[in-house]
Amino acid sequence: MAGTKRDRQRTQRDARRAREAALARARARRQRNIRVGVVVVALAAVAIFVATRSGGSSKVATSSSTTVAGTAAGSAAGKPCVPVADPLPAGAPSVPVQVGPPPTQLVSQDLKVGTGATVGANDTVTVNYIGVSCSTGKIFDSSYSRNQPATFPLSGVIKGWTVGIPNMKVGGQRLLGIPPDQGYGADGSPPDIAPDETLWFVVEVLDTKPS
Repeated sequence: MAGTKRDRQRTQRDARRAREAALARARARRQRNIRVGVVVVALAAVAIFVATRSGGSSKVATSSSTTVAGTAAGSAAGKPCVPVADPLPAGAPSVPVQVGPPPTQLVSQDLKVGTGATVGANDTVTVNYIGVSCSTGKIFDSSYSRNQPATFPLSGVIKGWTVGIPNMKVGGQRLLGIPPDQGYGADGSPPDIAPDETLWFVVEVLDTKPS
């Protein structure tokens, strides 16, 4: 009888310990899930902060994008160029888009001839610029909107700039009409520049230095 009683007590004790262990494991899981949730929320907040902080970067000088207006959707191949559809940022020059069929070759037209140093093919330049999508007339990027000129080597930008800016003089302004194969090509640069989009720029050279 005594042995049976001790067996019952041992069984009850073992069951109680098993319940306590299960409860402890459940509490640990809840705490772990809470910690993971806090980390996920924190990482999301950091990602949003970084994306917001990087919103002022230059589309031309870097691979990141700056949306001034509009969102690209579908291919722009063969779509005619339309006039500028957005208000110009403060201080920006007008962009005399050539309305109609998009150019298939680079358009380079001096709007103002500078009087300073001449830009070399491998120089690092400081410029103000404004860019417009041919098919929508939307301004997709502008240093005037940021009130901050961009500085970059001509070897690090789209081909239309690499070819179109050399021989400009400091103080000059040039209209560039850039076909897709000298811009962002069949991939575009979402969300601002559609695939196969022709681009119009007015570029003003503020400084140039040999690389």
